[in-house]
Amino acid sequence: MLYLSTRGHAERKHFCDILLEGLAPDGGLYLPEHYPRFDDARLTQLRELHAREGYAALAHALLSEYIDDIPSDDLLAICRKTYTREVFGTDAIVPLKALEPGLYLEALSNGPTLAFKDMAMQLLGNLFEYELGRRQAELNILGATSGDTGSAAEYAMRGKRGIRVFMLSPHGRMSPFQQAQMFSLQDPNIHNIAVEGVFDDCQDIVKAVSNDHAFKARYKIGTVNSINWARLLAQVVYYFAGYFQATRENTERVSFTVPSGNFGNVCAGHVARQMGLPIEQLVVATNENDVLDEFFRTGVYQVRDSANTWETSSPSMDISKASNFERFVFDLLGRNGDELRGLFGEQLGRTGRFDLSGDARFADAAARYGFVSGKSTHANRLDTIRAVHGQFGVTIDTHTADGVKVAREQAKPGVPMIVLETALPIKFAATITEALGHEPDRPAQFNGIEDLPKRVVVLPADAEAVKQLIEAECR
Repeated sequence: MLYLSTRGHAERKHFCDILLEGLAPDGGLYLPEHYPRFDDARLTQLRELHAREGYAALAHALLSEYIDDIPSDDLLAICRKTYTREVFGTDAIVPLKALEPGLYLEALSNGPTLAFKDMAMQLLGNLFEYELGRRQAELNILGATSGDTGSAAEYAMRGKRGIRVFMLSPHGRMSPFQQAQMFSLQDPNIHNIAVEGVFDDCQDIVKAVSNDHAFKARYKIGTVNSINWARLLAQVVYYFAGYFQATRENTERVSFTVPSGNFGNVCAGHVARQMGLPIEQLVVATNENDVLDEFFRTGVYQVRDSANTWETSSPSMDISKASNFERFVFDLLGRNGDELRGLFGEQLGRTGRFDLSGDARFADAAARYGFVSGKSTHANRLDTIRAVHGQFGVTIDTHTADGVKVAREQAKPGVPMIVLETALPIKFAATITEALGHEPDRPAQFNGIEDLPKRVVVLPADAEAVKQLIEAECR
């Protein structure tokens, strides 16, 4: 399997090369030349494998379709090292929980940082360590987080040989628990940078540094954001696992609702659907920063500046430039790299928007790709948290609440709906307390985390300032 850039860069690369590279040289995102397509017989084999040998074996089978430059036995060992009861607290890894007939939560937040990002980041850390060891190389990871990516990356990479992490986050815009998870880490290979701006500013800095090819080569810059294909690929696995738990036969269809800001989590569902997983709908649930909902309703993609990116009670989705959206639009446009580059590299940079409302390919998108969308507000969030707690005795976090609210609006009779849980509620305790009148349960290992010493540097929203810090730490 070879990989191409969404923006048309001619060179095709193998998996381990793009694993360490992140963005393509032309600023595009990597995708496989084609998606493997599974028929019913192959889905049955995967269903039986999952039932017989568990999540790690399923992950190995799916990843093997995309990775041909890691020996199969080594890849299986990496999957088995990653997806264990010790790391994720349950043999099922991503157990399904029925709220009511036809409505499920898929638990993705049992990992070490209590968020779904652990599902991919734990694998990514082991893949990085394996490949850097083979090459006797080092990697400086530059990432951006709106909340959960940062802690998941840092917990996955801390202490790993040959790896430094430089993680950007919007100064003062994460929950106190999220900040404490990251900033309390004292490992010498972990560097936290609070940027005076919003998440989109952090993401822009990562892209700017990655597009400085001389700097990127000199300091061996890689990424862990979902612009890295390996992370998105790891997320494809839990769509298959959720489907197999919710159904008995491959003729059944299900829908997934995904709280989404950067489009990575739901883009993994798009890949799973393209591979032949019987997904009826992929429901994109946004908060007040509803750029993605606006696109799927109208065909207009309009990014917003920092002043118009709202600070909400589901802060991990306070994003107005969805990086992974480019991957879906590439497929929507028939994988035309020149046309894609015109939209994302030129028009979006010049005007901050593009309009596909009159394009026949957009008009057919819901039928071809299954995407629908909806929006949730703070008031909706509180109402949903109260309703789910009152009806089912289950406490959900704010982002999952956005998902449940939109899922109920978009559900189709007779089609099971699986809402992807994004985090445990303790990460957003203030809003849970506002909704329910008491704090959610806190895992014992995180007692007092907000009071630990912090290790963080505050910088302006400036790529050159970040480069200078990286240079200083790499001397």
